[in-house]
Amino acid sequence: MDMLIRLYASIGKPTVGNVLPHPGVVIRKPIGPEYSTIELWVEQQITPLWISETRAALTNRPVTLFIAQRDTDILGFACYDASARSFVGPIGVAESARNQGIGTALLIACLQDMRSAGYGYAIVGHVGAPEFFRRVAGAIEIPDSTPGFYADMLR
Repeated sequence: MDMLIRLYASIGKPTVGNVLPHPGVVIRKPIGPEYSTIELWVEQQITPLWISETRAALTNRPVTLFIAQRDTDILGFACYDASARSFVGPIGVAESARNQGIGTALLIACLQDMRSAGYGYAIVGHVGAPEFFRRVAGAIEIPDSTPGFYADMLR
């Protein structure tokens, strides 16, 4: 199932470069020397299946990936325009950092960036956590979207 998010509606409070309610957590875009560290973190902490999308978002100009970090520790990441234009995701948060609002902040950062770039809608493809996207961004299901964009993907 795919979901649709209206970006012209209000999308949360600004988070980019701001400290979250959790002490020392910052949401930001990475710089070039950090790319391989982020790819390795995604592979080890989340899933190797998302490395290609991570790499695509990191090589977009401007970069379409955000990280959450505390000190020198990566807590999570989110990206957009990685699988296709207007697609948001994947989003991953370290198991030890879940349920702290980090995934929410990362999603909002992506959606705000997309809106600033002129997108009217964001698509979440092959949704694994529909309630999260409904709650955070008012996402709605796209009818007849299964198997969706990823149907013929090589694995």
